[in-house]
Amino acid sequence: MPNFGNPADLVELGHATEGAGWDGFFLWDHMLVDTDHPFPITDPWVVLGAVAQTTERVRLGTLVTPVARRRPWKLARETVTLDHLSGGRTVLGVGLGVPPENEFGVFGEPADDRVRAERLDEGLEVLRGLWSGEPFSFSGRHLKVDGATFLPRPIQTPRIPVWVAVTWPHRRPLRRAARWDGVAPIRVGERGLEPVTPDDVREMLAIVRELRETDEPFDVLMWVLSGTTASAAEYEAAGVTWIVESASGEAGWLDDVRGVIDAGPGG
Repeated sequence: MPNFGNPADLVELGHATEGAGWDGFFLWDHMLVDTDHPFPITDPWVVLGAVAQTTERVRLGTLVTPVARRRPWKLARETVTLDHLSGGRTVLGVGLGVPPENEFGVFGEPADDRVRAERLDEGLEVLRGLWSGEPFSFSGRHLKVDGATFLPRPIQTPRIPVWVAVTWPHRRPLRRAARWDGVAPIRVGERGLEPVTPDDVREMLAIVRELRETDEPFDVLMWVLSGTTASAAEYEAAGVTWIVESASGEAGWLDDVRGVIDAGPGG
């Protein structure tokens, strides 16, 4: 769901997902999408906290949070608070963030891809350390923590799951995802976003298995896009664990997504 518009509408839709049989409710995490044509944008963590109070089962999180533009200690507080409000249902989706010139550059933050990737990796390590609830120190190129202990710990163990956005077939972001708990891949073609195929998923998971040092579960998301032809069963057989319906964010999206939610996951 885009984090656009009236926050009360998003809370209402988040509540509706559970009754309609959905398994998760996820928000985009944008700060400023278009400097030439500004429009209302809502803080996703405040909305998700409200949704947590009106639901009991659905997973809640962001797809995706640009960690590079966040203070990771602040993000640690937000995610742990949501985990406690929701009874252990938080998921943190992470990525570089787009468009960088608006999400970063307007505010004097580095928009360079390499720097944002470095800050993303350092930020994730800081989150891991602060979520542990143990005394934690970190000294990186961009971030420093000197002996901080964050309590409470998340309800989930060993920590809040982290899903990493990947532009397939780029391998470097996939290597990052293999260190965490899941991957949210997209494929960009000449005409924009294209569906990730079951064969793509198999290829990605073969690489992930070579890189991972654990047998812990690993989630794979597949976005439903125009042109998607494979069935849910084919994606599941390839290793997909979440099939995600997403709104476009264009005019009329709120009414469109209400219809999708009401129809349920099989609609």
